[in-house]
Amino acid sequence: MPPKIRELISDLERAGFLNRGGRGSHRNYFHPNVREKVTLSGNLGADADRYQIRIVRNAIEESKK
Repeated sequence: MPPKIRELISDLERAGFLNRGGRGSHRNYFHPNVREKVTLSGNLGADADRYQIRIVRNAIEESKK
């Protein structure tokens, strides 16, 4: 069972990402050590897509460098 969008958001926030807002169901997260922002779309209770999971995990790994 894939994680929910809210779980990906909590993972990002635990890693030090900040929510920079967005429009509608889109949320943009920023971290000073990561080159590109991370954009998540979807309702909080929706299942995350595979590409969203991959983007979040890669961004968290990059933030640790």
